Amino acid sequence: MATDAKLKTIFLVEDNRGDIRLIQEALKSTATPCDVTIARDGVEAMAYLKRQGEFGLAPVPDLILLDLNLPKKDGREVLAEIKASEALKHIPIIVLTTSRNEEDICKSYDLHVNCYISKSRNLAQLFKIVQGIEAFWLETATLPSTDP
Repeated sequence: MATDAKLKTIFLVEDNRGDIRLIQEALKSTATPCDVTIARDGVEAMAYLKRQGEFGLAPVPDLILLDLNLPKKDGREVLAEIKASEALKHIPIIVLTTSRNEEDICKSYDLHVNCYISKSRNLAQLFKIVQGIEAFWLETATLPSTDP
């Protein structure tokens, strides 16, 4: 269990309702309580991260789970924009996508993603992946402070 008293925030940027539900369920069964905030497209994700409009009081996430294939602004553009921002580039980003395309993998690492994981269509394997992400990134890794 995390010793940090602050509730961790995971920002899930995903447009597939089924994947959102499965990822949320997997995170509920982990040791570290966390708040999961969701954006369903890249434009909404950037508005949230930049605290624009309705997201003016949004917390800075401790971790971002980012799908690549998003409407309005794809995950590659979102990743590039986050990593180019002095205010946001410290937030760890994990690409969690169905793509196993070598070009997507290389491009994501070129854009300084922290980790690239291909989603499994096997439910048990997807739960294991999400629980592993949570265990490493929220329990084991030391993350930078997200306090403004």
